Amino acid sequence: TYAKMATVSLSFDIDSPRWDQSTFVGRLKHFLNITDPRTVLVPEEELDQAKALVESCRAGLVPPGSSQEQLLYAKKLYDSAFHPDSGEKMNLIGRMSFQVPGGMAITGCMLQFYRTVPAVVFWQWVNQSFNAFVNYTNRNAASPISLRQIGVAYVTATSAALATAVGLNLYTKRAPPLLARWVPFAAVAAANCVNIPMMRQQEIINGITVTDENNNELGRSRRAAVKGIAQVVLSRITMAAPGMIILPIIMERLEKFTFMQRIRVLHAPLQVLLCGGFLLFMVPAACALFPQRCSLALADLEVELRDSIMAKHGDKVPYVYFNKGL
Repeated sequence: TYAKMATVSLSFDIDSPRWDQSTFVGRLKHFLNITDPRTVLVPEEELDQAKALVESCRAGLVPPGSSQEQLLYAKKLYDSAFHPDSGEKMNLIGRMSFQVPGGMAITGCMLQFYRTVPAVVFWQWVNQSFNAFVNYTNRNAASPISLRQIGVAYVTATSAALATAVGLNLYTKRAPPLLARWVPFAAVAAANCVNIPMMRQQEIINGITVTDENNNELGRSRRAAVKGIAQVVLSRITMAAPGMIILPIIMERLEKFTFMQRIRVLHAPLQVLLCGGFLLFMVPAACALFPQRCSLALADLEVELRDSIMAKHGDKVPYVYFNKGL
């Protein structure tokens, strides 16, 4: 139809957010769009075409006949698969759009196989390997990290998760059954507090690039890195919390019914599906807790950087901005 083939408005900016990113609801709509798990099924060739279309649009060279809907869909694919800092294609496992299929399988198994130490060890190791991929993929790409640092972060986080899980697993042997079911969440929360800062340690050591409102670089800040990473840690724990806290209560009740005791073999698949239901909403909701383009008041920066900015710009830069990562 003519409406579909209408030319793109001259005022159209492909990088301008479709929804207000200063509000939680606006950010939720944005992340519901780019964490859509269906995008993991899109062929690599189509993702590359989407990137080419986005880059053409940025250069003001919109292909004739392109509709705004086509451009917005291309931007959705681009945001789901390419890093916001580097523009490089992210590995499939590390993409936020893979959090639902990947997370539901691993979380469901962690919640189902929590009774024996070998099972706890195996599934916590699998989860931390998955988290390492996700944290590395979604770091602030302007701060490179060496293979040795990645290895140390991975081993440290996995050790923290295993120590928490195995320790609590043994501690809750005589506790009410429900407490034992919550052990995986405690381990995940503890590991996130270690894994993310360790995987992104270069940002804390060297600082991350901060800009003014118009994206002009102002310098590097360690305090900005700490704020961004702390928000990501809180987001990841929030992402896991409803499924890993509420689902054990549901399963505890369900398993008392006779029909559930007859179909024990289906308990694991059922938990995986229910985890998927929780994550489908919680992945975008947790990502939306804080703006991805994070801000920090000039007064909260390191003294040297603050003085440098004030010397060049006076009081024209009350806040600095940076990508906190996901």
